[in-house]
Amino acid sequence: MKKVLLLISFAAMIICSATVSAQNPNDKYGPNSAECLKYISYYEEYYKQKNYDSAIPNWRKAYELCPVTSRYKILQDGTTLIKYLIKKNELNPAYKEKLVDSLMVIYNKRIEHWPKYKTNTLNYYATDMYNYLQDKPAEVYKGLKDVVTQLGAKTDLKIFPLYIKIACDLYKEGNIEVEDVLEVYESSMKYLSEVNTDGNEIKERLVEKTASDVDAVFGASGVADTDNLVAIYGPKFEADPTNVELAKSIASKLAKTEGGADTDLFVQTMTVWHNNEPTASSAYMLYKLNSSRGDIENAYKFMEEAINSEDSDPDTDAEYYFELAAFAYKNSNNAKAISAAEKAIEISDVVDGKAYMLMGTIWGSVVCNGNEIEQRAKYWVATDYMNKAKNSDASLTEDCNNYINQFRVYYPQTAEAFMYDITDGQSYTVSCAGMRATTTVRTQK
Repeated sequence: MKKVLLLISFAAMIICSATVSAQNPNDKYGPNSAECLKYISYYEEYYKQKNYDSAIPNWRKAYELCPVTSRYKILQDGTTLIKYLIKKNELNPAYKEKLVDSLMVIYNKRIEHWPKYKTNTLNYYATDMYNYLQDKPAEVYKGLKDVVTQLGAKTDLKIFPLYIKIACDLYKEGNIEVEDVLEVYESSMKYLSEVNTDGNEIKERLVEKTASDVDAVFGASGVADTDNLVAIYGPKFEADPTNVELAKSIASKLAKTEGGADTDLFVQTMTVWHNNEPTASSAYMLYKLNSSRGDIENAYKFMEEAINSEDSDPDTDAEYYFELAAFAYKNSNNAKAISAAEKAIEISDVVDGKAYMLMGTIWGSVVCNGNEIEQRAKYWVATDYMNKAKNSDASLTEDCNNYINQFRVYYPQTAEAFMYDITDGQSYTVSCAGMRATTTVRTQK
């Protein structure tokens, strides 16, 4: 008997539950579900027709009667309707301000109660904050920072330039520090580098353009001047001098500022970068940096690294060798200059004329010891190189001829050469200042 009663009782519970369920199909619309649904129907009909003036009062009733979790579209449509009212009341600042406040409230409800749509909502929220709260830059900055921090690489691309702009504006007004602006810049560039483009070329170009826009705003702001960067990043680099990513970041920033490449910090960070990720271009840059600073030893070292790099080519290497030769000559290392010029000629013909001319200039300028012939024989070698130079590059003919005319003045007289048992046209080997060359005797007729 007890079993029968239990079965009857259980069946009754099921029937009762089903009945309640059947009787309350609209529980999610709250205790006033009928009214809630009625006003949803009213406003949606007008909304579809873009008759926003008629939709708004009915939407307000739906917003008031329906639970916030009942239908996402109520909140979504609400932002559109409120923005319509904001635009309509541009000349009524007091009412407009209340409408903007209402818009932000709706966004916050969307974020809190509908996490499924959080990413899109946060992006719209950030954009509208920037658009409608221009008179509250500190609030906008805080809001954008919160959105970008939450979304990271999922942040709408157009928000990043707005974020850096509001930060730069606040810095100019003295409301935030340089470090804050740099943090905005760094985080923006970091997230942009993490955007998943899925091989979509159009999106890739958009990301590149956005990064360029962020760079432009940041660069034009004056925030990233050389003194600021050195003051902020100098201690950070000193504390972590082997951090390659930090070194790359600092070097990249300094490269974009006036005078940044002239700082010790730039040379130091570029050196760390190059030592870990060496390329011909980075080695060449370090050659230029060290040569301009008078660090001859490191200048030689990095130019030779650039030449020996796997990503250089013979023509470029020849150009590098010629530049190295000119640098060595400028720093009174004639033997190294001659050696570099010879290598330039050996690997490619792109700088043959200039290289021969440089070698002729070097021979014509050195001081040689010995008798009259040994002192003047250098001019014969210099003439040889000038002839080779103009034969290799016709554009150098006039200059080379001018040099030859200058050298000819110092040729010995025929009689003077005869006294040393040499004659015009004879082969002669010259040794001078660590250099050696075989030439032809030339005398003044």
